[in-house]
Amino acid sequence: MKNVARYIDLVFCLIVLPVMVMIFPVERWFHNFQWYVITVGIWLYVLYFINRLFTVPLLFQNSNRRWIGIAIILFSICATYLLSNISLYNPKPNVHDAGITRIFPSIQQYQQAVWSLFMIVETFSFAVALLMQANLQKSRRRAVEAERNKAEIELYKAQIKPHFMFNTLNSLYGLFLTHDDKALESLEKYISMLRYIHTTSRQDFVTLSSEVDYIRQYVALQSLRLNEMTTVIMDISIDNENLMIPPMLLVTFVENCFKHGISSVEKSDIKIKISEKQGILSFTTNNRIFPVKRIGEHMGIENCRKRLDLLYHGKHNMDIVNDSEYFNVKLCINLSHDQVCSNR
Repeated sequence: MKNVARYIDLVFCLIVLPVMVMIFPVERWFHNFQWYVITVGIWLYVLYFINRLFTVPLLFQNSNRRWIGIAIILFSICATYLLSNISLYNPKPNVHDAGITRIFPSIQQYQQAVWSLFMIVETFSFAVALLMQANLQKSRRRAVEAERNKAEIELYKAQIKPHFMFNTLNSLYGLFLTHDDKALESLEKYISMLRYIHTTSRQDFVTLSSEVDYIRQYVALQSLRLNEMTTVIMDISIDNENLMIPPMLLVTFVENCFKHGISSVEKSDIKIKISEKQGILSFTTNNRIFPVKRIGEHMGIENCRKRLDLLYHGKHNMDIVNDSEYFNVKLCINLSHDQVCSNR
């Protein structure tokens, strides 16, 4: 598509605009006002590429940048107005330019030419840029759809890991043998988690409250197999629980904490913090690292990184620090188009 855009640019710059210019008596103007014709010509070409590369793409972004696009449009109109209002000559009475119809007799012909060419450039550049943006949005939707399909497979392959299922079932089995009061409650959570994984595999987005509840249940079940050496600290603060988020996006980082952050002989803390305020979701995890070799252990995080880039391109920040002793994740996602996301 980039090559097509270059061809369209060449056709417009070398054929369309020069042909439109030749409709007017530009040779006579060039002979008498060479500097003016060159200035207008350069301005028209600059205007075309400004609209193509900046103005229209800005109009498709968030409200803050959209205003920049609108400001560029207003600036181009003002600049064209100033160019057209430069007084080159005063026409003699009853003298008309041969072959050219004067649409507005009070306006000089060169002024009409400037505004006519301005409208041609604006229309053509916006049409080409809109076509490019439509194809770009279509390509992104295809990429998101492909990633969603891939994620559905990864949900069963990466998230429902056999070791998690068997370890959790063993923990539940032990609770039932000891007639623990939490046995039935834990079994219900386990079944609820499996149901959530099954239903959300067919959905693009779920409510933030649903995703947070799943993480709570996941942590509660994983905690069944922990001894007193490991402490899990969760801090959750959500203002708007109805915000939408892709399912199973955050739990990969939580799962990573339990993969590498627990030991039966050394003290360790697993810290998980989820907060949302004014549409900005902040998610952090912190855990010690106890080296355990696993095949493809970083696959889940890399998949999340790709999903974030596709679903929240330019609207998220993620910082992962691994100093061989502690593993820290700081993730910020802009769930509201009117806010700015930044990690602190």
